[in-house]
Amino acid sequence: MRLVTAPYLEQTAGWPSTGRHILAQFDDTSVVVYQAYRPAIGHHAATHGRFGGEYSFSRMSWIKPNFLWMMYRSGWGTKPDQEVTLALRLRREGFEELLAQAVASSFGASPFSTQESWRAALQQSDVRLQWDPDHDPAGQPLARRAIQLGLRGRALRRLNDEWLLDVEDISDFVREQRAHIATPERLLTPLERVYPVFNSATAERLGLG
Repeated sequence: MRLVTAPYLEQTAGWPSTGRHILAQFDDTSVVVYQAYRPAIGHHAATHGRFGGEYSFSRMSWIKPNFLWMMYRSGWGTKPDQEVTLALRLRREGFEELLAQAVASSFGASPFSTQESWRAALQQSDVRLQWDPDHDPAGQPLARRAIQLGLRGRALRRLNDEWLLDVEDISDFVREQRAHIATPERLLTPLERVYPVFNSATAERLGLG
C-alpha cells in the first residue's frame, strides 16, 4: 500500500479538537482523498487508474480528504455499494482549485450576505461544500468538523482527466483496521495533518478555523 500510515492514538493527540479543519495526507505536489464504491466501479477505477465502466459522470460525486470521516460514512466498508474504498491521489493544484470553487450546500453555512448572492454562486459552481461532525473510529461524533466536496459537471471531468494521479484500492487495509476499532491502541490510520490554505479568499469561502 502506498499510503503512509501511523498509529491512530499518536495522531489524534496532535489534531485540533474543535473547529473546521481539512485533515489530509499530502506532500508538496499531491493530496489524497477517499471515496467508496460498489466492486464493479471501485475495481475498474483501481485497475485503470481512472473512472469508467459503470461510473456515471452525470451524478454528483463526493470526495473526503479525512480517512475516518470516510470510514464513518461507509461503515468501514460494510455498507451496501460502499465495499471498495479508494484512495485517490490528486494534483495539489487541482485540489486547491476545487477548494476555491466550493460553495456551501446551504445558505446558512455560507459567507454570503444574501440568499440571492448565494444562489447565484451555487449556479455558477460545480463544487459543493459540506462541513459535518467528524467521528472517532467507533463512530462517535466529535466537536471538530470534517469537510467533504461534491463534484459535478466540468469539475468531475477535470478530476478524472487532469488531476487524478493515482487510484489505490485500500479495502484490505480497511478490513484489517476495522478489527481494531475497539482497541484503538492497535489501530493504524493514514498519516494526516491539517492542510494549509494560504489564499485568504478561499479560507473565508470555506469558513476555516
